[in-house]
Amino acid sequence: MTQLPLFKRDITLTIRQRLLEKPKSIQVILGPRQVGKTTAIQQLLAEWESSHHYAAADLPAPPESSWIIEQWGIARDFFEKKRRAVLVLDEVQKVYRWSEVVKKLWDEDRAAGRDLHVVILGSSSLAIQKGLTESLAGRFELIRFPHWQFAECENCFGWNLDQYLFFGGYPGAAPYLPDENRWAGYVKDSLIESAISKDILLLHPVEKPVLLRKLFMLACEYGGQILSYNKMLGQLTDAGNTVTLAAYKRLLEAAFLIAGLEKFSGSQIKTKSSSPKWLPLNNALMTSLRGLLFERTRQDSQGWGRLVECAVGAHLFAGAADKGIELFYWREGNYEVDYILRKGRDIAAVEVKSGLREIHASGLESFARRYPCRKILIGGAEGIPLGEALKMKIEEFF
Repeated sequence: MTQLPLFKRDITLTIRQRLLEKPKSIQVILGPRQVGKTTAIQQLLAEWESSHHYAAADLPAPPESSWIIEQWGIARDFFEKKRRAVLVLDEVQKVYRWSEVVKKLWDEDRAAGRDLHVVILGSSSLAIQKGLTESLAGRFELIRFPHWQFAECENCFGWNLDQYLFFGGYPGAAPYLPDENRWAGYVKDSLIESAISKDILLLHPVEKPVLLRKLFMLACEYGGQILSYNKMLGQLTDAGNTVTLAAYKRLLEAAFLIAGLEKFSGSQIKTKSSSPKWLPLNNALMTSLRGLLFERTRQDSQGWGRLVECAVGAHLFAGAADKGIELFYWREGNYEVDYILRKGRDIAAVEVKSGLREIHASGLESFARRYPCRKILIGGAEGIPLGEALKMKIEEFF
């Protein structure tokens, strides 16, 4: 197993900038499992010029709420000496009723005029999200920590575009290459299973856990395709109803595994009732579950085309949330556009030339006649090169 070089993600700069400001809110780092959240904060603290205290609740037995009070007290002592300090609480979701304690201590600091920076992160983003909505409303600011992008995998692992499209970019899985079977086993056992069993099933009442797992597998199998809940029910045993599937989809989305994109229609009511376009948020989820091998998949134009479409969709999804941008697909009759971006009144229509089918301008032109937009083609002789598109910031698509 090869040792990866030390690599600092650009998002680390965002965290640093927030901590250089006067503290206005608790900084919450939120993102998928195994994308380097803890590594990023430790890299930042290693270079931090002033006092800081890092504490992880990753202990053999879940700590009591007094653990948070103790760590907060250490950080307060640093602050009193230097008038500037940062407290980082990692794996905080393992502390029972953690959000209530954090709320109390944060409010005490505000009342006392104590400008202590507080950063919260953990491996279970669902557990963090639950605590935020229950107790910390109005007191936190999110720093979304997305899946690794193509430029990062290129710079850190030396991967080319084809390798990124297939292996997807989980940094913890990269050392297990070139043994593809071992790599796939790591993704399935350490990433997918941990996210489903620890982040979802342990935190939420799921009446049919087998159904949730099958829904996830179907979403990966039909990645980049539009598939209604009713059609999915026909492929599932003990499936319940579409309401159950929609609820399970939301849980899988909150765990940063998949997205179910809605159809763009210009009408909120029609959008909410549309069939989802299923989008795995990391191509590794698709390739590892299917047991695919790199060379064989590269020779399969249809299978490779799906990976191309999903990689573009996941790239757009990763950039959209932080910028207040909504992501959809569009289809009317025989006309289809892969992805629609909307920010306020501005719209961009994105079509991906993946090799799955002959791409014509008809879908883009038909959409543009109904909705004034910027038309973007990715791939092919006349489009933006795929590698370039996967390095573009979301704002550039407008």
